[in-house]
Amino acid sequence: MHSIEVSGLKKYFPVRKRLFSGKAQHVKAVDGVDFAVERGETFGLVGESGCGKTTVGRVIVRLYNPTEGRVSFEGTDISSLTQRELLPYRKRMQMIFQDPFSSLDSRMTVGDIVGEAIDIHGLASGRERTDRILAILDRVGLSKWHASRYPHEFSGGQRQRIGIARALVVEPSFIVCDEPISALDVSIQAQIINMLEEFQENMGLTYLFIAHDLSMVKHISTRIGVMYLGGLVETAGSDELYKNPLHPYTQSLLSAIPIPDPDEAVRSRRIILEGEIPSPIDTPPGCKFRTRCPMAGSECGDENPALREAAPGHYVACRLI
Repeated sequence: MHSIEVSGLKKYFPVRKRLFSGKAQHVKAVDGVDFAVERGETFGLVGESGCGKTTVGRVIVRLYNPTEGRVSFEGTDISSLTQRELLPYRKRMQMIFQDPFSSLDSRMTVGDIVGEAIDIHGLASGRERTDRILAILDRVGLSKWHASRYPHEFSGGQRQRIGIARALVVEPSFIVCDEPISALDVSIQAQIINMLEEFQENMGLTYLFIAHDLSMVKHISTRIGVMYLGGLVETAGSDELYKNPLHPYTQSLLSAIPIPDPDEAVRSRRIILEGEIPSPIDTPPGCKFRTRCPMAGSECGDENPALREAAPGHYVACRLI
């Protein structure tokens, strides 16, 4: 059974009307996305800044309401539920945010930040609540003395541990990890990734892992989806995607991964994309990538291609492949 199933998902944000035409305009942050995440797996989501990765995660956990489409969580369509109806599902769906400082309330102690979700869902009170907070702080590598301190007293890595503790304290089954290591030092990144993998193994967690670091995504992900301008252009198993990228955009992204061996780095071919990135407000007809694609032909302007299975479990949105 799928943990998460997304079908035809769209999220448009309104912008100011044109001065003379009066026509309403929208930024098409997510423009028709379909994928499913199996229980216990990690689905990686990668792409350039502004491609819609974070918006997908926020719509799934209903921090944003979808403009169109369906989000199914463990077999239940949650895309149109009211806030009251959504509350039981929020306990089982959590999010770890990118910025480990701005995502924590600077006026609250660590104990109150971690315990807030316990209070909202009425899971414990009194001594039981305190014990639960201290236990999860210990599991993420913090001490009981940290519970009475404030976020500004911690390093970036420690603040991210607080964010992880806040997500885990209600014992969820699905977590959106929105670039949880991008603001951290490299040495701390490995610690956080190892911790997330340990929790996944021990608690049976399912992750949607959003990131820029393609090598880290390969390490932690079971399957990977590549986004461009609000849509998925390729999905495949982690090893398959890195060994056999089919879409020219995926090939370009992977060619940018630094290679530690200098001799191999010299032999490798860096694919530089040229052309303009289309506006997410007024996207051109046809394939959204055709303005930058070295393979683009006249047929690419007819319609935006949907994902199709090019090999077992390997899907690509390109008419030329």
